[in-house]
Amino acid sequence: MGNGVQEGSVRLREDTETVLSGAVSSKRDHRQVLSSLLSGALAGALAKTAVAPLDRTKIIFQVSSKRFSAKEAFRLLYFTYLNEGFLSLWRGNSATMVRVIPYAAIQFSAHEEYKRILGRYYGFRGEALPPWPPLSHGPNRYSNIFHVFIRISREEGLKTLYFGFAPTVLGVIPYAGLSFFTYESLKSLHREYSGRPQPYPFERMVFGACAGLIGQSASYPLDVVRRRMQTAGVTGHQHGSILSTLRSIVREEGAVRGLYKGLSMNWLKGPIAVGISFTTFDLMQILLRRLQS
Repeated sequence: MGNGVQEGSVRLREDTETVLSGAVSSKRDHRQVLSSLLSGALAGALAKTAVAPLDRTKIIFQVSSKRFSAKEAFRLLYFTYLNEGFLSLWRGNSATMVRVIPYAAIQFSAHEEYKRILGRYYGFRGEALPPWPPLSHGPNRYSNIFHVFIRISREEGLKTLYFGFAPTVLGVIPYAGLSFFTYESLKSLHREYSGRPQPYPFERMVFGACAGLIGQSASYPLDVVRRRMQTAGVTGHQHGSILSTLRSIVREEGAVRGLYKGLSMNWLKGPIAVGISFTTFDLMQILLRRLQS
């Protein structure tokens, strides 16, 4: 009788510990997701804001048939500053933030979650996971982002807001895959050869810059196609499919000159943006973990 009571008591204690540990684990997982969302949102916002003038200049060339050169790009930046003021270089950045903040938050959070899931699946624990499992237009046309939505919806229809969606999705696959793969690989190599568990912030910036350079170069032609499809109504081009837009660019401007127009500008802004993004995310994650503990 006594033994039965004692065994029941032990089982009850074990069941209670299992339930409590599960609750603690679930709470910790929710905190990790929220931490990743917050860190990713801040990382995306800072990175895009830092390179907004260069990004705006690149887009202007992408959606036009004008030949790109570094001299013309910086001349455009200079005359925009002279004629419209310093803050005009960030025109349209609020619309970028509406897109980038949720996108970056979800992207970084999803990466962290998949890294944890794959880490458990492949038998790894902790933070380290081998990299091999994951692989403006005319001035004053629009006054603000709400005006953009209203005017485009009224003049061109709601479906116009989704032109360029397909090349966006197709471009994200090589861009995000190669960027995260490169960054995680460089951190893993650094950990192996330096003997330090964490790289310094400037080393993170360099790793992120390399990741951005590779990822954006691989997906750049689809980025050009996407911009053309999104701005076809404004620039006087006909709305078409990915293939028809691609053929039109190649026919009018040539394969290399058309599909890689502005790539040198991207090599300047891309590594800066991705370096800031990855570094901000990592440092925010470290800060939030310290605050939680």
